[in-house]
Amino acid sequence: MFRKLLTTRSMCLSALIAALYAALTLLLAPISYGNVQCRISEAMTVLPILLPQAIPGLFVGCLIANLYTGMLTDVIFGSLATLLAAVGSYLLRKRPLLAAACPVVANGVIVGLVLSVSCSLPWQLTMLEVAAGEIAAVALGMLVLLPALGRVDLSRYT
Repeated sequence: MFRKLLTTRSMCLSALIAALYAALTLLLAPISYGNVQCRISEAMTVLPILLPQAIPGLFVGCLIANLYTGMLTDVIFGSLATLLAAVGSYLLRKRPLLAAACPVVANGVIVGLVLSVSCSLPWQLTMLEVAAGEIAAVALGMLVLLPALGRVDLSRYT
């Protein structure tokens, strides 16, 4: 799989996904940051179900978007949460509902804890708030992706 990610076409697709993620997050900044957030760009975290090239693109896009916060912990751990979510979505691609749960769990726990510690917020509530926003974004992503899942032979991605 790694070799496939190094082709010119794959790198361009990853770069396009990174740019879309960062631009969408920054464009919708008022709802993209904070403990009560719904990053619409997180809808793309289910893309690795169909496109493994989305993994590095999502990571880089999230890293760029998180630079806007100025919080080093968010830049590091928030970006790693999205990377973990994307890898999980890819690994569970044959079970789309479990794949969709990866971003919710990864971001809910990791970003929730980072925001809780950084902003002195109650960790349980903060994790739930982040997870709730993530559920909304991932549901949107799955609604867009579901028609494609019915037409795609997932075995070609293994």
